[in-house]
Amino acid sequence: MDVGFIGLGIMGRPMADHLINAGHRLFLYDVKPVPDDLTSKGGTACASAKEVASKAEIIITMVPDTPHVEAALFGPEGVAKGLSEGKTVVDMSSIAPIETKRFAAEINKLGCDYLDAPVSGGEVGAKAASLTIMVGGPERAFEKVKPLFEKMGKNITLVGGNGDGQTTKVANQIIVALNIQAVAEALLFAARAGADPAKVRQALMGGFAGSKVLEIHGDRMIKRTFDPGFRIELHQKDLNLALQGARALNIALPNTATAQQLFSACAAQGGSQWDHSGLVRILETMSGFEIGQTAPGSGDD
Repeated sequence: MDVGFIGLGIMGRPMADHLINAGHRLFLYDVKPVPDDLTSKGGTACASAKEVASKAEIIITMVPDTPHVEAALFGPEGVAKGLSEGKTVVDMSSIAPIETKRFAAEINKLGCDYLDAPVSGGEVGAKAASLTIMVGGPERAFEKVKPLFEKMGKNITLVGGNGDGQTTKVANQIIVALNIQAVAEALLFAARAGADPAKVRQALMGGFAGSKVLEIHGDRMIKRTFDPGFRIELHQKDLNLALQGARALNIALPNTATAQQLFSACAAQGGSQWDHSGLVRILETMSGFEIGQTAPGSGDD
């Protein structure tokens, strides 16, 4: 299958690699030079998103935010300029549901299908081809693209119409943020009380508190490995979508707002590029205690 892939960053690069390894012909574009490891495997570097769209049957975008998707699709050298009837555009970025519906309507006017298919699983999931993929759009387009999704992810669900995939991703990011906050608070509490946070985490993994966040990000917090991963600034963007949506829907998301403020405090300390597990660092600053320290009175000082 001839596939276009636009956006070859932390997530997009391994996702495109899986498609090349599966035998698909890839047409590639990024604002930065296309990585040599993709072209050496047979991927074709293109000069623009328009060129990608003119050569591929299915065009995937994987870029940071709503304005980047709009530029990739509708800019002067964007995807829309290279489309012909019957092609399929798949946005796997995490962006605003309302804007997604507008983008889909514009692509549909050109005689093409549109899927919003944001992912969860981060860099680890992208490299392992184990991403969760939440899809919005027509079933015919979903069935057409599903074989590609299966090379990039494991849990693949057609949620509903255009915009529903992005709505699901926003819900996912609420849950992940609150889990990160909960794990950070729990491990900080345990460490400050004098317990070994690594052993506390190990004990909790076997109970009802067990989660992917405790498994992966709890380990990051203990080992102090805060390189992305998934950047705090991107999670801030996703929670902004949640809070804007809540305002429009007239509902309250108080814990989401708290998590967003903690991310903002991290960013204020220069942490916008930290992995989102780095949220623990602002809680440590507020508490005057770091998880790796020995607690006074623990018997080890």
